[in-house]
Amino acid sequence: MENYFIIHGSFASPYSNWLSWLHDVIEDEGKRVYVPDFPIGVGYQNYTNWSKLLKYYVDLGLINKETIIIGHSIAPVFISKFLVENKIKVKKLIFVCGFNNYLGIDEEYDAVNNTMYFNNLKDVKKYADEIICLYSDNDPYVKYEAEKEFADAIATEHVFIPNAGHINSESGYDTIEDIVGYLF
Repeated sequence: MENYFIIHGSFASPYSNWLSWLHDVIEDEGKRVYVPDFPIGVGYQNYTNWSKLLKYYVDLGLINKETIIIGHSIAPVFISKFLVENKIKVKKLIFVCGFNNYLGIDEEYDAVNNTMYFNNLKDVKKYADEIICLYSDNDPYVKYEAEKEFADAIATEHVFIPNAGHINSESGYDTIEDIVGYLF
């Protein structure tokens, strides 16, 4: 049976932005959905700590070839790195505002995001049948070019949403209808 994971970004939570709304959409379809609460903040948010939590779900058998993972902001590169390093195949990845090797947001974001980056991003294509990347052209945190480069490297499908900012609550996205058609 398909199951879903929704992964938040830096300094966020399972209840931020459109994540809890998306959880309810998926659950209303009778599907299992998990929204882990990853450690955040300088000194806590890093690849090692996030990997430990996601590995817990792998050990329970909940992340497998029937899993669909949705990630926002730093989560797409974290998920990609985790799948590649652990050689875990999933059904589908849906990434919103993903980026890799991008610095310059600010000192705190750079500090917590830096450990997530990796050089073999394209390798994630071996571990998912579909990779859908949603992004915008006026993200106040990550330049359009960085998000487009990320999507160009791995996406089987691009979803460009003009003037959507970081596609988060701050940009007016407490829901994200564009994603629903890719879920089921």
